[in-house]
Parts: sequence; structure tokens; C-alpha cells
Amino acid sequence: MALVAGAGGFIGGHLVGHLRRMGWSNVRAVDFKPKAEWYQRHAGVDERVLDLREAVACREAAQGATQIYNLAADMGGMGFIETHKAECMLSVLINTHMLMAAKEAGTQRFFFSSSACVYNGDKQVDADVTALKEEDAYPAMPEDGYGWEKLFSERMCRHFREDYGLITRMARYHNVYGPWGTYDGGREKAPAAICRKVIEARQSGRHEIEIWGDGEQTRSFMYIDDCLEGSVKLMESGVEEPINIGSDELVSINRLVDIAEKIGGIKLKRRYKLDAPKGVRGRNSDNTMIKQVLDWAPSIKLEDGLERTYRWIHDQMQTPVAVRRAI
Repeated sequence: MALVAGAGGFIGGHLVGHLRRMGWSNVRAVDFKPKAEWYQRHAGVDERVLDLREAVACREAAQGATQIYNLAADMGGMGFIETHKAECMLSVLINTHMLMAAKEAGTQRFFFSSSACVYNGDKQVDADVTALKEEDAYPAMPEDGYGWEKLFSERMCRHFREDYGLITRMARYHNVYGPWGTYDGGREKAPAAICRKVIEARQSGRHEIEIWGDGEQTRSFMYIDDCLEGSVKLMESGVEEPINIGSDELVSINRLVDIAEKIGGIKLKRRYKLDAPKGVRGRNSDNTMIKQVLDWAPSIKLEDGLERTYRWIHDQMQTPVAVRRAI
């Protein structure tokens, strides 16, 4: 049996469907949110609402699981993690208790979704950033709050492997985006936020867009299908150390807006909100290691993935709220 913790979220919901398509007949999906608020739900899945910050809930979730994918965390885009540091740090309870429950349940493999936010901030001060290698997480100076929680949880996974023999795999995700994700409400990430703003500008007739920062900060963005494929490949591999799973296609936020404008068939006046949360100046994934150890790397181009995302968000914004994100 495969357990997906955080299955009511964006990546978790997609992963449940991916495992089912792979042939997993016994999948347990767990999330803290009421089922009506899950981003996706799938027929034939053991769905449970549990608060995985609590040890007893983790033991219930892990019972009988041969594989555990732990994607559960309190997180969002930069606007959320820069203003909710304590809440992000509390996610350490989830991974700690899930590891303990996995050990007790005799789970064979444990996957932890870490983040590029673990990387040393001093290596991300230039928009023309050198792509981040796995060793660049140390000496440690991660994103405050969220990044520290992820880095600590990576070490916890490592020591459960060393001390207890639990096979652990750790993926450092770089900005995952795609359909069935958050696009409003304050937790959305840049690709979804930009798509929503372009769509709103078209619908309202106010042909302008607010951009956080000066728009020259750079990132790479990974489409959800690449994330799913890479995660399963890593889980089934012999790779013991944390590894980047992210696109190495570096773009500025201004370029991201260019692409969304092209998809929407509109050109907008840009207003720059310089005092908004914007994170590090530049961040990109070095995919040397993943190509070496998995003979694979994310390959979906931003223009292709963003068009699919834009179309989905557009359809959602045309759909009554009561029936959005239905199965």
C-alpha cells in the first residue's frame, strides 16, 4: 500500500492519480483539510482526514504502508512563507511523526518533499545566478522559517536511514506549477498568480498588472508532470542524498509575464510593487546530478506548461465556485 500524506494539496492530489495510473490498486490519501477542500479526489482511494502534526494520526496513516510519500506541509508562495515563518516551521512535527510511524509500521521506503528554499542565501543574490548544486545547501543559511524546516527534516530522514535502516529519499523541488493548483487567496506561487492577473486584466478591461519586485528576479519553474515522474523515479532509485528535482530553464519574472501575455493575447501596463515579498534575487536548479544518477531530468518547456496552466485557471475562473476543482 502506498500512502500519500498531503494528498489534498496540489502535488499530492496529482501524485495520487499518478500512482493509480501506474497500477497501484491500494492507495491511501491523507490530508488535514475537509475532503470538500481537497484539490483533487480519486475514485477507489482510501481517503482520510487526519492532522499529521499529531503522532497518533501518523500511526493511523502509516499502518500497512509499504511506501510513504510525505508531501504534507503548511506552505505557499513567497507572500505566505515570508509572513508565516512559525507556521511553516511547525511542519517539522509532520515529518518527525511520520518518520517515527514509518519505522514502527515497517515501511520499506519513505519519500520527503524538500525544497530549493534549503539553499544558502549568499549563493542567490544575483539575478544571473549560478545554478544551485546539491552541495550548495551547506554551510547552512536557508530561507528563514520554511527553508530551515525543510533542511532539518532532510537531516532527520538521513539519520532514520543510518540508525534504523528506513530507506529514505529526499527531493528538493524547484517551484512546481500546473493545473489543479492554488491560483488565488495568498498561497499561490508566481506562475499561477501571473496567469490569474493576466486573465483578470482581460476580463476587467483594466489592461495593467502588478508585479512584485522589479521583475528582474529570476527563477526556474517545473511543470507538475515532470515533478511526478521525477519523484517516482527517485523513490524507486538507490539515491540516498537529497537531489534537485527542478527545471534548469532560468527566466525572469518579467519574462514569465511576457509568456502569460502571449498566451492571453494581450499586452499590459506593468506596475512594480517594490516593497512586496520577493525572496532571493535568483535561483536555478543544477541538474548535473539527477542526469547522472537517474539518467533523466525535467524537460517540459515553460511556455508549454504555462499554457496548460493558464487554460485551466481561465476555465476555473469562468466556473461557479461551488463546482470548481470537482473530480
